[in-house]
Amino acid sequence: MSAPPALKLSLQFADPRHLDLLPRHRVRRWLLAALERPAELTVRLVGRAEGRRLNRDFRGKDYATNVLTFAYRSDPVVQADLVLASPVLADEARAQRIALTAHYAHLLVHGALHAQGHDHVRPADARRMQAIEARILLALGFDDPYAR
Repeated sequence: MSAPPALKLSLQFADPRHLDLLPRHRVRRWLLAALERPAELTVRLVGRAEGRRLNRDFRGKDYATNVLTFAYRSDPVVQADLVLASPVLADEARAQRIALTAHYAHLLVHGALHAQGHDHVRPADARRMQAIEARILLALGFDDPYAR
């Protein structure tokens, strides 16, 4: 078994409501499980207003989404910002009747995969990315998010 890639992590809580669910060691473990190469990642937890503004300004969609990935470089070192809108994740977890911790793990893995160039625009790419996410999350002890 090979050593996990190096990870330089900045964890920011503009919205501290789930601070207790996301200790640094947990976020780091989830991200390392998804990384294929060394990375420098900033993970920022934001409220609905900041999430909406970023989604509008950078994607042209005027609503707060669950996760935004700003990928700046993917090789040889992954450099990206992952922005998660805490209230959106909480709403989704409640609606899907899943643990909020599991939803955070899923979307951090999802964002880390995007940062490395994975995408889900085309159906074949979506199936491939979902299979990778499911494998990683199962290895971390979570359920397959696409099996519900």
